[in-house]
Amino acid sequence: MPRCFVVSRSPVPSPRRASAGEKGVSGQNEARNTPKLGTAYDIARRQAIPAGNIPEPANSPARCGLVAPPAPLARRAQTAYHSFLNGMDRFQLPLRPPQRNRMKTAQEVDRRERVLLVGVALRGRSRGKADGPTVASRDSLLELEELAESAGAHIVGSLLQVRDALDPATLVGRGKLDEIRIEAQTRRVPLVVVDHNLTPVQLRNMEKGTDCRVIDRTQLILDIFATHARTREGQLQVELAQLNYLLPRLTGRGQELSRLGGGIGTRGPGEQKLETDRRRIRDRVAKIKAAIETVRRQRTTRRRARQAVPLGMVAFVGYTNAGKSSLFNALTHAGVLASSKMFATLDPTIRAVRLPSKRRVLLSDTVGFLRDLPPDLIAAFRATLEEVQEAALIVHVTDISNSHHAEQDEEVLKVLRELGVEDRPRLHVLNKTDRLSAEDRKLLMRSNGNGQANVFTSAATGEGLDELLVHIDAAMPVDPIVKLKLRMPLADGRHLSLVQARGRVLSSEIVDGHFLLDAEVPQSTARRLQEFVLE
Repeated sequence: MPRCFVVSRSPVPSPRRASAGEKGVSGQNEARNTPKLGTAYDIARRQAIPAGNIPEPANSPARCGLVAPPAPLARRAQTAYHSFLNGMDRFQLPLRPPQRNRMKTAQEVDRRERVLLVGVALRGRSRGKADGPTVASRDSLLELEELAESAGAHIVGSLLQVRDALDPATLVGRGKLDEIRIEAQTRRVPLVVVDHNLTPVQLRNMEKGTDCRVIDRTQLILDIFATHARTREGQLQVELAQLNYLLPRLTGRGQELSRLGGGIGTRGPGEQKLETDRRRIRDRVAKIKAAIETVRRQRTTRRRARQAVPLGMVAFVGYTNAGKSSLFNALTHAGVLASSKMFATLDPTIRAVRLPSKRRVLLSDTVGFLRDLPPDLIAAFRATLEEVQEAALIVHVTDISNSHHAEQDEEVLKVLRELGVEDRPRLHVLNKTDRLSAEDRKLLMRSNGNGQANVFTSAATGEGLDELLVHIDAAMPVDPIVKLKLRMPLADGRHLSLVQARGRVLSSEIVDGHFLLDAEVPQSTARRLQEFVLE
């Protein structure tokens, strides 16, 4: 018959909460000798020792019917407890000092999208080195990097391929496509930006070959325009350009727009989702064109109202990031956004400024130009570029500190020819002269002229701004300055103030109660003073 041990434990009475007086008297004596509640020794003392009924060995007096007094039992329990603690000490890890909860320092996290740039150069063009890529392609890739940074991308690398001809299927060839895929996987890049305008077939094949999202130069520019568009007119123009770009590229973009397979069992309506999206885009394009036409008519109406008052229009044009907005702010104090990012200014801004001859003209800050600017984009911004077409004088701003400013000027002239304003009076302004060395500035000053006088300015330091206004005043074909000899009554203060406000008085004298004036005034003001003109 197996032996069984029965341990009976007396119920532990719940401790009574002591009053304030009891704590003061007895709390000091019990604090040193009484172990804390919850320890192993306290449990043994409260349960096993008072009860006296704990398991005993077979030959113990308790097994023989004898019960030991409480004191030996307490000593035995205490000995067993300390033996248990000594045995556990061999398995315990060294105690670590308590660590304070320290505040975590904030760390900046780069949330920009990681981007890999891909460029293609063609052999047979002028090269900087005999065996290297073309200089123009490398410059175009650097410009693409600035565009990507303006769009908020984090550039992790770039690849440039030199080819005899572009591959019509993949643009770069199958081998280079595998290299791009491996590079993108190694650098954990989800987006590839190509410095070329891709056809729908090339875009689809590159996305399949690289397992990444692929965009071209045009789509990147449209994304920047969509970010910087503030007015309703600019947003409509950007949306129109984006939809026109997306319409031929809908096929194959995603599973829901993929083509159905051919053969038995697949015939039927086919591609209903694709045709529905195309129809919606065409309807949306028609609505946007109607809205832009309304905006164009409103601009025409406001332009006619301005033309009723003889104020000439001066349009600032130039390559993007040439300093047009900074120069515009320096002349008009308009507070237009001036940033080093490309296409920071998208919507046109018009402000009035007074020239040294007291004439008032309107200055217009327009969108910057870029090499290989898509024709659809120029057509979409027709309403904005009409300010350039209606300008009486075009101020061509050039970043003279850029080593490729001559190529950028050629791109600007190309766009002006497309707009049909290449024969318009034009003033060439060389901006950012503060970034040039003293020797370069002397060389430019010495070579100034050659059929067209250039104006040297610095919007950052204010150098050359007064000279620029003088040149604008001299080149303005609208409302020219005429010289008059006037005889006005002394009491006619209205016309006298008109001459002083709109023109410049060269000499004056009083004869027989009249003012005799020699003045230079605009032609529009001269027509209002015909009754006082001396023949």
